[in-house]
Amino acid sequence: MTTPAPARTGLAGWIAPYLERAPLGALLLGISSGFPYAMIGATLTTRLAQEGIDKRSVTAFSLAFLAYNFKFLWAPAVDRFRLPVLSRFGQRRSWLWLSAALVAAALAFLGLADPATQLGTVAVAAVALGAAGATFDIVIDAYRIELLEPRQLGVGSGMSQYGWRIGSVSAGALALLLAASIGWNAAYLVCAVFVLPAVFVGFWLGEPPRHREPTPRRGMAAAIAAVVGPLAEFLRRRGALLVLLFVLLHKIGDTLANLTLRLLLDDLGFSNAEIATYDVGFGFAAYLVGIFAGGILYARIGMKRSVLLSLILMAVSNLSFAALAQIGHSNAMLAFTICFENFASGIGGVVVVAYLSALCNLSFTATQFALLSAAASIVGRVVTGTTAGALIERMGYVDFYLMTTVVALPGVFLYAWMIRAGLVDASIAESDVRAEARSG
Repeated sequence: MTTPAPARTGLAGWIAPYLERAPLGALLLGISSGFPYAMIGATLTTRLAQEGIDKRSVTAFSLAFLAYNFKFLWAPAVDRFRLPVLSRFGQRRSWLWLSAALVAAALAFLGLADPATQLGTVAVAAVALGAAGATFDIVIDAYRIELLEPRQLGVGSGMSQYGWRIGSVSAGALALLLAASIGWNAAYLVCAVFVLPAVFVGFWLGEPPRHREPTPRRGMAAAIAAVVGPLAEFLRRRGALLVLLFVLLHKIGDTLANLTLRLLLDDLGFSNAEIATYDVGFGFAAYLVGIFAGGILYARIGMKRSVLLSLILMAVSNLSFAALAQIGHSNAMLAFTICFENFASGIGGVVVVAYLSALCNLSFTATQFALLSAAASIVGRVVTGTTAGALIERMGYVDFYLMTTVVALPGVFLYAWMIRAGLVDASIAESDVRAEARSG
């Protein structure tokens, strides 16, 4: 049963939801979730470049990220398989602690391998860290969803986004600073401390109160049910195929625009200092404000209207890219474009993740969220990675960004129709979340 939110007014009413135990736990979980991604991303790229590894070999290491795209393949094990000894602490906590240990071990393995003489070993270690980090993500997402009450999904998703950014940026910066003074090997070992916030949450908040064990089965039926059951349960819901279509469509326009931004800035002649100031500095601040606004909107106007508003803002923000391309080199227009885009993305990152979380049946939380999040990212990446550059060459930047706005509209219209037809409420898994959504 949903616990009513404490009645507060003024500034306290805006801040108080972020200071509750579960959203604070989501913040700490996000910190631990974000740092492995940074370790096999920019941090490893920098290390390899400093070791004199050729560019082709460096870019090949991006394959380590594939584990994050295909984590849904082993997510059923996180829902179903009970770990020896550790399982007495609960399904989520036991997997949380095991995956944290695996991330720390893989990070140590990566840190101790020498790229100059053991490049193959470094590759194996990077893939191992990607697999461990993706498993850590599976568990953290499931723990967060089951930890938060329905009324906390928006704020909790926002806190998780804050945490992810803090973890990824802090770990990357710390690794660079330590590498300059004590070397890369020690820097990687020290960064393993970023698993500790999630480990602490497991001790502090215990097994999530909303966790529900799947119906126990044995033998071949259990293996089939673990893989097919979560998807079959989702597809039995009214409007499930339209929901899946929305998940596949809603990010394509936004991803197309964001993927090509640096190409636009380079062609418009912006310097590295200008890009760092506006894209990294202003953009990061606007994104953090957007995350906070997303949590407030979810709480104030409800899930359905906040998701619809975020979709409209993300679609409209693409027009600012077209305006920048038309105007040319203008710092004022660049600042507006970056701030608008990141503010809209911050809101969307909170409320859409909250909606995807609400779609998860608590008996299959890990599997269903992994499937939904993979569906939301894979299609956009495949489409953008294979078509964006060719489209810009053919259409030019202005028409390209106008096209990305049009591409975003089907997701907006589909979600609006789903609200009108009652499919948003019907597709949500848990009755208490549906009640919370209707009250909004």
